[in-house]
Amino acid sequence: MTSMLTKRLLAAIAATAVGTTMTACGGGGDSAGGGGDFDGEIKVGILHSLSGTMAISETTLKEVEEMAIKEINDDGGVKVDGKSYKIVYTSEDGASDWPTFAEKSQKLIDADKVAVVFGGWTSASRKAMLPVYEAKDHFLFYPIQYEGQECSKNIFYTGAVPNQQAEPAVDWLFEKYADKYGKKVYLVGSDYVYPRTANTIIKEQVKSLGGETVGEDYIPLGNTEVAPIIAKIKKEFPDGGIIINTLNGDSNVALFKQFKAAGIDPAKYPIMSFSIAEEEIRQIGPEYVGGTYAAWNYFMSLGTEASNNFNEAFLEMYGDERVTNDPMESAYNMVYLWKAAVEKAGTYEDLDAVRSALIGIKLDAPQGPIEMYPNHHISQTVRIGE
Repeated sequence: MTSMLTKRLLAAIAATAVGTTMTACGGGGDSAGGGGDFDGEIKVGILHSLSGTMAISETTLKEVEEMAIKEINDDGGVKVDGKSYKIVYTSEDGASDWPTFAEKSQKLIDADKVAVVFGGWTSASRKAMLPVYEAKDHFLFYPIQYEGQECSKNIFYTGAVPNQQAEPAVDWLFEKYADKYGKKVYLVGSDYVYPRTANTIIKEQVKSLGGETVGEDYIPLGNTEVAPIIAKIKKEFPDGGIIINTLNGDSNVALFKQFKAAGIDPAKYPIMSFSIAEEEIRQIGPEYVGGTYAAWNYFMSLGTEASNNFNEAFLEMYGDERVTNDPMESAYNMVYLWKAAVEKAGTYEDLDAVRSALIGIKLDAPQGPIEMYPNHHISQTVRIGE
């Protein structure tokens, strides 16, 4: 793995941000690891896009959740009431299609009888799944940064909300570049809930900082028609300017390759992305994203003991050429948070007991210590990488 594939950490901000933009609120079966004797099995569900435009990002979440399950099984499984249980998982493909996420959630709950589902990436997929989990009074772990402003007893969120990612990143951009390029920004995003809501928050923040949003464009997920957007950016910023990117999926491949072809040099156009991490860099090509910025809560290059152990385990399982990233770390964490809650509750079948036990659970995660709060979100450290 080359050093170009890991983000250089530039800043760590708001180490205990809790998320003030949140609303407060009280395939077939597989097993992994675990060659020893167990007293029983616990079925869990994994639901991510393994095909379609979001597969570029979501396939890795399935891999790292499988890794966490294998680690737990290899360590004797989930301990409940003096017994050891092996985790057996069923994986389904959301296929980058939001109604499919709802249908597969229904299957996992009704047909496969899983105790919990780990799944999703886009807010559109989460919004499609939410009514299923609320109607069934079941629960979902959701691993990705999102727009906040949501409360459900049926979802636990291990990704960041805007004040744990986007807002500190915008502050950082203005501190670093406002004097050079003026307080003007151009917003580019995918056309669905998270980018639009996050950018609404960002526009208000930019205004409060005395700045101006001079352009705002959205394209459908999977769309690669970015040339008109690039032309607008160059017209608004002939001498350079700040670009904030909330594109998701493989649209980013087209964006960054065409940025380079059009002469959008990061030295003149500071670009901050909120959905580009190490895996996307690997697939886009580091030569196209070098010099740009990303804001996350975890980077592979963090260098702590927990981070190094996480990276080594993943590379050993999937290959030395692979990388880890924030969404993967978040997905990994949620499996261990669920395990800890089941063991604390002394049951995996009583979902209310498991939900209650999750509150206050702490974990020495690869990103650092995290804790699940009563609003079903976790503490986060905001980091800027280049």
